[in-house]
Amino acid sequence: MFFAHIFAVAIPCAIAVVAALCWTRGRVYPLPLPPGPRPLPFLGNALQLDTTRPWLTYTAWRKVYGNIIYSRLLGIDMIILNSDTIARELFNKRSAIYSDRPVIHTRERAGLAFNTGLLPYGETLQQHRKIYHQVLKAETSISYNGMYTRQANELVADLLSAGADMQGPKEACERYMGVLTMVMTYGHIPQREGDPVLDRAHELVDIVSRVVTPEKAALFSAFPFLKRLPAWFFSKDYALMERSRELCQQLLDEPFNEVKAQMAEGTASQSLVSDFLSQTHDEGDEETLKAVALSGYMAGTGTAAHSIHVFIMAMVLYPDVQARARAEINQVVKHDKMPSMDDRASLPYIDAILREVLRWYPPAPLGIAHVASQDDVYDGYFIPKGTLLMANQWALSRDEDKFPDASRFDPTRHLTADGQLKDRVTANHFAFGYGRRICPGRWFAEDAMWAAMAAVLSVLHMDHAKDPNGKKIEITPEFTPGIQVSLKPFPCSLGSVNTERERQLRAMMSLK
Repeated sequence: MFFAHIFAVAIPCAIAVVAALCWTRGRVYPLPLPPGPRPLPFLGNALQLDTTRPWLTYTAWRKVYGNIIYSRLLGIDMIILNSDTIARELFNKRSAIYSDRPVIHTRERAGLAFNTGLLPYGETLQQHRKIYHQVLKAETSISYNGMYTRQANELVADLLSAGADMQGPKEACERYMGVLTMVMTYGHIPQREGDPVLDRAHELVDIVSRVVTPEKAALFSAFPFLKRLPAWFFSKDYALMERSRELCQQLLDEPFNEVKAQMAEGTASQSLVSDFLSQTHDEGDEETLKAVALSGYMAGTGTAAHSIHVFIMAMVLYPDVQARARAEINQVVKHDKMPSMDDRASLPYIDAILREVLRWYPPAPLGIAHVASQDDVYDGYFIPKGTLLMANQWALSRDEDKFPDASRFDPTRHLTADGQLKDRVTANHFAFGYGRRICPGRWFAEDAMWAAMAAVLSVLHMDHAKDPNGKKIEITPEFTPGIQVSLKPFPCSLGSVNTERERQLRAMMSLK
């Protein structure tokens, strides 16, 4: 209540002051800015946005203003790119200009200054990416094939146990990616239930997706005094930042120190952390490695788990796609064998499903904002230094010229007439970002998602759940808001469609 009273007075006063300044001191550019909606003094276009799903507003604006749109939000210059071609031109071909990140004040307040994805472009970021490249590049990712297969089989077992449990698919998908990334990062296999590291990591990812957004950060830029106020002064989302700082410190230190202790005892498993600790003892390098490890874990668990969850929903809603995919697996893989990464080249339709999942509901609809480090010009439009640029992945995914009937889930979009993939490299998908800020773990993520999808399709039949009267329960996709969205739980029925594979899987997993 106190917060509301403060803003009832502060906002009108601030608007009056800034509006007066705008009248007396306007900025003059050598060329026109990109088109966009007319901003209000100080507030800019804030009142025109769907603040929980801004990508929908930006996509609607495309019909009026085109594929490159200028807007302002509480004094922050923003350019929205609604075209993959333009995003690749700026972020890839002009990466020397567009590789920086904005100063997001909620990042520091939430204890996330270490996070690779949010770092400004510079030496620290290059150190992070060098480490990632060594352990996550395409050639190295192949060495994880056995781990993908083992954990994918465990995912199927978890889903079989869930059956018609409404929460089952989501929790199982999150556990699958959580275990994979934790084993790769720390060599730690989480407990089946109540693993403290895994639970805290999932909580942190949920908080970060809600509070680290350009729209929320704009409030701190417009009102710098807010950074000095205690967390309890703010709404629920901002109050979560205090909890985020606590979780970050725990997760930076505890799993890292556990690996160090295991190395001293000679019991450590191979992992990103153990490999690098065996090469260096410098305290500064250790702090960098802590940041790299936790950043990689956070990136790997949220987005990929969301996409596997979306995949299961797609299979329920599009049984014809599910049937074709299973037929392809059965043609290539013996009926008493589980598919493995070695079968991937012979299963192009599964890769097409993976690409369609990433397109249909991208996990980060606006990606992460880039910043222009110097003035630039594109197609006759002026882009001022310091402008935030965001590739609107939602608009890209709904481009009817490139994806006719875009709301429909159709993997054949990604296949040639003879059923082969149009592009063999899934890691170039726009969902992984662009340029020097492209996801360094994209090879690991796509392999993990492919392994999960192939294993699930080989054993499970996914269908609508039924109500007590036997009538199927319709699914309406709903997502949590934030910079990284998450599909909410939905009812479905999961059952075995291949008893021979199920028997082999249970034998491998030592399940009764």
